[in-house]
Amino acid sequence: MNIERIVTHPDPYEPFHLAQGYRVGDLLFISGQAAYDDQGRIVEGDFNAQGDRAMRNLQRALEAGGSSLKNVVKVTIFLTDMGNFQDVVALRKKWFVAPYPADTIVEVRALYTPEAKIEIEAVAVADDKAQRR
Repeated sequence: MNIERIVTHPDPYEPFHLAQGYRVGDLLFISGQAAYDDQGRIVEGDFNAQGDRAMRNLQRALEAGGSSLKNVVKVTIFLTDMGNFQDVVALRKKWFVAPYPADTIVEVRALYTPEAKIEIEAVAVADDKAQRR
């Protein structure tokens, strides 16, 4: 079975010695994507601005591995404040399509930097192998 590292450019995770993700056969495993910009800094703005940027970063990593948001089968969403739960529901509706992926939402004390409010990791099927129903 082929195992391919997924790399985006720029790759803000490289200095931390971790991968954006891996494609293992027909499955993609994407590392947690936060609301970082191309220089690796957390974007300014409220939770919704960070949520949108985290989803764009997730989309970019998926596309680099040969998949897309429509083929995500499982996400884990880490929040620093569960008070943003309804915003997460709206974010899922905006970025994912039915049938929606399986999901776990977890409140954590902190993410890798104090400015980060959300991080999203995902498992997806490669575009050429997916048949969601």
